Amino acid sequence: METHTSPAGGLDPLLSLDELAEYLGIPVRTIYDWRTDGKGPRGVRIGKHVKFFHSDVRAWLDQQREPAPGRAGQPAWPPEQSEPAATEAGGR
Repeated sequence: METHTSPAGGLDPLLSLDELAEYLGIPVRTIYDWRTDGKGPRGVRIGKHVKFFHSDVRAWLDQQREPAPGRAGQPAWPPEQSEPAATEAGGR
């Protein structure tokens, strides 16, 4: 992926669609679909080209981060039992 690390005037570097797809490890088509659906990082249209500020990509990625690894919206396992089940309470 070719990026420009020292842009003129201290501007935020830009990524092309191809560079963004390579960075994320996804097909370019997925980025086009995200743009159609209003998802994905914000883009900047320059003529017929779409570019992405590094800072916008980083901000979008931060928003995609799970609150806790593998536990997003899931109850703890095994579930805590306040009382033993009826089969466990009785004798065998």
